[in-house]
Amino acid sequence: MGSNQQQLQEPWILENGGNNIKGLSRELRHGRTAHNMSSSSLRKKSSLTLVQKIPFGWLRNFFANFQEVILGTKLSILFIAVPLAIFAELYGLGRPWIFLFSLIGLTPLAERVSFLTEQIAYYTGPTVGGLLNATCGNVTELIIAIFALTSGQVAVVKYSLLGSIISNLLLVLGTSLFFGGIANINVEQKYDRRQADVNSLMLLLALLCHLLPLLFRYTGAPIAITDASSLNLSRAASIIMLLAYFAYLVFQLFTHRQLFEAEEVEGGENDSEEEAAIGLWSGVSWLIVMTLIIALLSEYVVGTIEAASNSWGLSVSFLSIILLPIVGNAAEHAGAIIFAFKNKLDISLGVALGSSTQIALFAVPVCVIVAWIADIQMDLNFKILETGSLAVAIIATTFTLQDGTSNYLKGLILLLCYFVIAACFFVQTAPSLNHAGGTNINLQSATSAVLSAQ
Repeated sequence: MGSNQQQLQEPWILENGGNNIKGLSRELRHGRTAHNMSSSSLRKKSSLTLVQKIPFGWLRNFFANFQEVILGTKLSILFIAVPLAIFAELYGLGRPWIFLFSLIGLTPLAERVSFLTEQIAYYTGPTVGGLLNATCGNVTELIIAIFALTSGQVAVVKYSLLGSIISNLLLVLGTSLFFGGIANINVEQKYDRRQADVNSLMLLLALLCHLLPLLFRYTGAPIAITDASSLNLSRAASIIMLLAYFAYLVFQLFTHRQLFEAEEVEGGENDSEEEAAIGLWSGVSWLIVMTLIIALLSEYVVGTIEAASNSWGLSVSFLSIILLPIVGNAAEHAGAIIFAFKNKLDISLGVALGSSTQIALFAVPVCVIVAWIADIQMDLNFKILETGSLAVAIIATTFTLQDGTSNYLKGLILLLCYFVIAACFFVQTAPSLNHAGGTNINLQSATSAVLSAQ
């Protein structure tokens, strides 16, 4: 029994020929990112008492991993939404129900992807782990966007990515600063401004790349401004954004890693996370399975969002910009708020700003380039209302974080900005998705109208 327990506590023995990497845990701990620390706040210790009684080693290992991956989170109850969504799709239940179950099912899956990337990082090292986090940190949004692109719903792509950025900057950060300030009202909350400054600068670059295709239509001779010109500008800007994101990764993972490493949590709260809970190949296998399930649910979400919009009387823009990011990133958001309560603002800022930067400089340009390859017209012109909301979110966040201190009033202002934006999209009656995409305009009719006016 003791031998079985030791094997369950050190899963790499079962998968790596007895090579114990326990000694690396101290080194790897200092490479943990804010995303990892945030997600770890929602994990719970699993009891392996029953699993230890299973006689077959391979079966015991499978159930131990199953318990760590599926039951090792406080959100495990939400996994029931995954089979419900599949059942609703197979048996033709109401499409709004499919949308709702899929949305709820994405919540624990997103948190588990963060857990699995951290587990893999114990074996690959903090640099590869950081690269995994840089590509998988917002895998839910990226997969939803790709499925929406393949369905020709360019507006949903833009709305969902825009909503993720705004949600992270105003809702997540605002809630963290507000409740963190209330919980520590007699303590001056401070954080490292250097990380915030870097992320703010990257977000301002992303804002510039979104503004120029929009402003491009309001400058120069009207007849000379075409969709092709805006599209080419957007594609060039997307390549520049990806280059900037690559430079950001080099800065984050190599030259200035110390600015982005999550601080230690006092009192050994995360000691249970200092050693790998599952083996390397188990982690890779589970990550593939989770990604495939996310892809399936994302396809359901994209295919049923219009039906849910019509059934609930809410615009597609509201569902995509407000509801989808809140539910899809609930686990990450909750972790950021929990650490703000503990006066660990560097972790909260790392989650909110890091996620926003990743979406703005990686997910958005990747979607533009994928659309380019697939001969789909997607540009960076998110329309005046949407781009204006993005500009307010980035500028308000930059001003909020400029002095390196925080209080509940700053958080409240960010929250109120978010509520106003949410109210705007709530009352908006958006036109058809094709029109909202921004590029499907009849150029011949527009040109004829200009010539007639002249």
